[in-house]
Amino acid sequence: MNKPLILVVEDDPPVRNLITTTLKTNDYRYLVAANGATAILEASSHNPDIVLLDLGLPDMDGVQVIQNIRSWSNLPIIVLSARSEDNDKIEALDAGADDYLTKPFSVEELLARLRVTQRRLSFMTAEMLTANSVFVNGKLRVDYAGGCAYWNDQELHLTPIEYKLLCLLSKNVGKVLTHTFITQNIWGRSWDNDIASLRVFMATLRKKLEPTPDSPQYIQTHIGVGYRMMKVE
Repeated sequence: MNKPLILVVEDDPPVRNLITTTLKTNDYRYLVAANGATAILEASSHNPDIVLLDLGLPDMDGVQVIQNIRSWSNLPIIVLSARSEDNDKIEALDAGADDYLTKPFSVEELLARLRVTQRRLSFMTAEMLTANSVFVNGKLRVDYAGGCAYWNDQELHLTPIEYKLLCLLSKNVGKVLTHTFITQNIWGRSWDNDIASLRVFMATLRKKLEPTPDSPQYIQTHIGVGYRMMKVE
């Protein structure tokens, strides 16, 4: 089976060479683009499986590239950026990025993020093929049609908000969801007190879902940014 086709959008030649060498060494197929306009053209022409996107491009901001691609495709976008501020990460994720990696990053970390995204792609493909209304992730099972969830075949007693949170996270497995995205989907708005409430609900959901809440398997916190449901084997 062919490895995914990766579109590398990076204007800095040394960084671009590091990424492409890493991909080549690990038998990934790849395309390159040094600016936003070329990236959009390559993405629309070749339909890559994953985009690795630098935000600081010479002709436009990477966020604009995300917005353009999101207007016609849900293909996974991993942001690679020297911008380490939470607000920059949140802006990129809210625009539609799936994940972010702050420069400088290790080759091992880049490959790990690609594997996570590949698992999510495989999972999404399987979901589309089976058109299943039941989500299964490790010992967790969510029956969307029945409106209930189980852990290790025992029904979880969830409040309506906890169940909505679980559904939102499970339908975006492997993707970082920002506080704003979650609160808008759960409450239809995003105020500071909603984010405080979200932390409380997430803590209670974790207690019911995680065998050891101090070392969570399912729900990963991205401090200052949001939450991600991990794919559990």
